[in-house]
This record gives sequence, C-alpha cells and structure tokens, in this order.
Amino acid sequence: MNGAAWDVVVVGSGAGGAAAAFGLCRRGLSVLLLEAGPRFDPARDYAQTKPDWERHEFPDKPGSKGRVVMAPGQALPHEEPLLVSMSRGSGRQSEPGRRRMSDYLHVRGVGGTTLHFTGEAHRLNPASMRMKSRFGVAADWPIDYAELEPYYVQAEELVGVAGPATQGARWRSKPFPLGPHPLSYGARTLGSGAAALGLSWEPNSRAAPSSPYRDRPDCNYCGGCTMGCMRGDKGSADVTFVAAALATGRCTLRPDSPVVRIEAGKGDRVAAVLVGRVDGRLERIATPHLVLAAGAVETPRLLLASGNLANESGQVGRNFMETIVTEVTALHPLPQHARRGLPSDAICWDFNAPDAIPGVVGGCQIYHASAEAGLMGLATFASDGVAGWGREHAREVRRTWGHSLSIAAIGESLPNDKARVDLAPGARDRFGVPLARIAAWIADADVARLRFMASKCREIMAACGATDIIEAASTWDNFSASHVFGTCRMGVRASDSVVDRDQRSHRWRNLWITDASVFPSSGGGEAPSLTIEALALRAAERIGT
Repeated sequence: MNGAAWDVVVVGSGAGGAAAAFGLCRRGLSVLLLEAGPRFDPARDYAQTKPDWERHEFPDKPGSKGRVVMAPGQALPHEEPLLVSMSRGSGRQSEPGRRRMSDYLHVRGVGGTTLHFTGEAHRLNPASMRMKSRFGVAADWPIDYAELEPYYVQAEELVGVAGPATQGARWRSKPFPLGPHPLSYGARTLGSGAAALGLSWEPNSRAAPSSPYRDRPDCNYCGGCTMGCMRGDKGSADVTFVAAALATGRCTLRPDSPVVRIEAGKGDRVAAVLVGRVDGRLERIATPHLVLAAGAVETPRLLLASGNLANESGQVGRNFMETIVTEVTALHPLPQHARRGLPSDAICWDFNAPDAIPGVVGGCQIYHASAEAGLMGLATFASDGVAGWGREHAREVRRTWGHSLSIAAIGESLPNDKARVDLAPGARDRFGVPLARIAAWIADADVARLRFMASKCREIMAACGATDIIEAASTWDNFSASHVFGTCRMGVRASDSVVDRDQRSHRWRNLWITDASVFPSSGGGEAPSLTIEALALRAAERIGT
C-alpha cells in the first residue's frame, strides 16, 4: 500500500511503542519500530561497577535526551514550610517566591524512560478512571477497568511483575506472575511507623523478578535501578517487549532515527513519516498505519509541528499532568542500610482513592524511597546529607553514615488551563523542527494534596523514630517530572479529545497513539508504565482491523 515496506510504523520504543510493536507482531503484522535515541549496552554504558558509581545518574549518550524548553516557573505567593526543597548539605534548592523549572526526566533510547525507571508496576485504581462524572475534575476514561484488566495480565506476564496476592481495589483475574520481594531493613522500619498510625504497609508490585524468569535473572538488590540495570533483570521495555517483538522476526528496529514530520495524505489518512538521518537529510517512509508513542511531550510536539495534525479539537498539548511528589529523608537512631535492598519495595495504598484524602479530590500513594533519594553511596551522603567542612564534617559522616531513611509520596495531578505543551518560539532542533515547550502549573488543590502528603510522610517517619530531617523535596517549588500525561487525551467526543476509546485519531483513520499522552486522568500516584503497556496491547488488537 503506497509503496510501504511494513504494515505499521511505530514511533518510539518506550513502554507504549514497544508493547504496541509486540502486540502487532504477534498478530502477524510487520512493524518498523523507529527510535529517536541510541541503543544502550548495559555492560559498557552503566556505572554500577565503577568506584564512584553513586555519583553517576543514568548515562547521557549522544541523542539520548531531547531538548525541551521550559516556560517560566509560576510565582509562589505563599510560603509552604512543609514543601520547601532543601538538603542539610547544600541548603535550599529553589529561590523563594518562584517555582524552579528543573527538569523533564526522560530517556530517548531503545526502551525509552523504562531504562531509567525504578520499576514500580501498578494498575490504576478503578475509581481514578471516573474523575469527571464523580468529582467534576479531569475527564472520564472512555473504557473501564474491566476492559483493561485482561491486558494488565498480559503485560504483567511479559514483564515478569512480582507482587502480593491482592492490592485493594485493583481486583485481579490472575495472580502476579511472581511472588513479592522481601522487604528491606529500611522498609520494615517504616512499616513499624505505619502500623503505629494504623496504616497499611505492604510489598510493592515491581517489574523485577523475585526469582529467575524467562531467561532473566532474579534481582540482586543492588539498588541501582534508576542508573540502568546492568544484569537485565529489571523489566524495562528493551528486554521485554522489544526483545519479544524482535523474536517474532516481523519487527525491524531502527535506533537513532528521529521522526521530524508526519505527512498527511488523502482520505483522512496519514501517508508517511519523514525521518532524520545522521547526515542531516530526511528519509520518507510510507506507512499504511502509524502509531505514535513518543511520550506526552514529544508526541504533541510532533503533531503540532506537522501542520497541527490531529488537532481538530484544539486539545493537542493541553491537559498536561505532571509528577506531584514529596520526599523526606531523616536520620534514624539505628542503622538503616539505605544502600541495600530493592528500591520502592514497600507501599501504602490507604490514600490512593480519589476521595481518600479529607477535603481534597485526588489520591496518593506513599512508599519507601531510600534509593530514589540518592543517598545510597558514601560520597553522595557526605556531600548532600551532612553539612560543614573538615574534621567536624568527617566525624559527622562517620557518625551518621548508614542511618538515613527516606519516604516519599506521589499523588494525583489534575489538568488545568495553564499547564500544557506547545512549540517553543525561536527554538529548533538540528532538523529545523520547533522544540517542545513545557508550561507547568500546580493549582491550589495540588498544593493541598502535597501538603497532606508531606505531613503524612513526616508522621510515619516520626512514628518509627526518625525525626532528624536532613533532606526534603517536593514539586511545589521544583518542577522535576518523570511521569507526564494527558496531552492527547482519549475520549468519546471528537470535540474535547484527540483519540477515541481505541486510541485512534477521531479524524485520521490510520493514526494511533499509545503513550501516556492519552490518559484522561493521572491516577492517585500509580506508576504509569504498566497501564501504558496494557493500553498499547489493547490498541494493537484493533489496528488494521
């Protein structure tokens, strides 16, 4: 058809693109999987075996991080003492009175941001899919939990998710493929505090095998999940869905191949994509069906830069939802061994439902966050967690090293008219395409939710005996987002959404979107990768039918 060499072209190899590619290949369709970034070699690119491993974040290879323009941060007229980002070693992290636009944490590469993610594997709370009809905020999902549940099962089985028998409102038709991981020392300490307050505290569901699974080793609990998994046990998209798609023999993977424009064709169909080559030239690739899965920032950017494609509703780039998070680290009288154990190994779901926080719409989850706080290694602990210089500093490091304990909460992000992704005036990439611009805004309801989250985290810490706070962070004064959603919302009506219930453009008959940009609501702090994968597997059954 139109000279196309593949049945479907998929843009992006993160959770949504990789899962869509696998779902299409297992149906017998041929797929070209285009990835803007490079492939990563865990043995060569990741740093856990280096002497200064704790100083390394996820590697920044050429082309592995897209350029993004940040709009000015919003003014913060009222000081929120509980929400100020600070550390004992380096002081306050933002200027008073204005939100710092720090970073959009993403990876361009085969596997996408799942290469960098901690590995939480969550289903959405079913109640979070009806935010508009029940609470008058965000939008309702055009599908319900029961429709998505079989695809959650498929995604969990391919990823190898380890988790407990039940997770409250998230009913299951089958158990997790693997049993839960044992809780680390720090997680058990926090659990004693949660129990003292009458709160639940249970093993988290994790995309890391608790025993060997499908040619992947069981997790060795090195704690380096966000730095890149050297052993290949973490269930990132490259070792799960991409590998499975390639194994069918029907998937062609092309890294370092950024799509710079979508070409519209006749009859409300897209005709081709233009792909940037290393030498700066553009290559035209025809496609009978196009799947966009570049993420909630790059997908709207590509549509807007392609002549405002699929924006008949005016909703492309709007309804941007960010990561609403707060974190607290304190010193405990007893050693907590933060460098040991699986990151995010324990969780509290008590406040996850949309109406679980008194007086606030939108829930949250609370979890053990010692690894994510970045104080696992001695060097980072000494510089960020301990103030002073010289011998006094050295003595304090010796006294307190190993005693840090961290807890964090992630909550609902509600869309608002001031939060969006659009094209940055005057800023272009090397192919002349305008860069994405992120305008983030937290409303009063988000601040109230953050305030509750910070207070509850401190209560749990105090209840387990950790009261000497050495670090705190929140997105109240510091935009730093890894979970972003909503910029190409799915819905029933073409007038207020970008794609339909099957994730196909309301107008363009062969254009589909399978990333978190389609989320009508963010959920109450759930990590989104598993939901993205389940949605993509569902959409893959409908493409070309």
